[in-house]
Amino acid sequence: MLEITSENVVRSWVDGWISSRAAAPAVVEPWGYTVDVGLSGHVTRHVFDAVGDAVREEDVRKVAGAVRAEGTWLKIFADPAVTSPWLGPEWWIDDEPGYLMTAPLAPAPAHRLTAPDGYRLRTWSRGGVVRTLVTAADGALAARGQIAPTGATAVVDQIETAPEHRRRGLGSLVIRTLATAAYEQGAQTGVLAGTPDGHALYTALGWRVIAPLTSATYRGEQSG
Repeated sequence: MLEITSENVVRSWVDGWISSRAAAPAVVEPWGYTVDVGLSGHVTRHVFDAVGDAVREEDVRKVAGAVRAEGTWLKIFADPAVTSPWLGPEWWIDDEPGYLMTAPLAPAPAHRLTAPDGYRLRTWSRGGVVRTLVTAADGALAARGQIAPTGATAVVDQIETAPEHRRRGLGSLVIRTLATAAYEQGAQTGVLAGTPDGHALYTALGWRVIAPLTSATYRGEQSG
């Protein structure tokens, strides 16, 4: 199994996220990576490659201070309580930290990969990204997610369970299905950047936190 360290975990996440979202290849910077995404409200993101106490305030201030375009995001693997004072009032900062997490991948037994009564599970692969969809009896979206294997690691992304279908094990089903598919493609370790809402689900499934995550987006001078 690939040993995940602070030196490779961020790059593993960046590579998998790019594959999952069909973003431009990462440009390596002295402090991390720049990724062009090309979406309205999410044009470019700057990802710092240090985690926790290794994140350098001077790097964050320098990069943030050079941004002038709305739709630019920062991803900093440290607690917002620490990083928020480093950013000016023109930045919107999510005050609840996300989480950079990892877990060893393993195939789930067949009975753990079956949708509950009244639901339909479908999984497919396109462009190297595996997607799983759970629909309700009426065809409505109940849960979904995707995973992007990039060699020894695979990035879990865009996990979602519709509010009216939560607490029925569908999120766990999606994660297990994706992990099994990535394992079968040779991936050994899963990586994800989870939201506060998803933290409990991932922890219950054996994922561990590497570092908290600050997400910030540039809103322009009027934000001040």
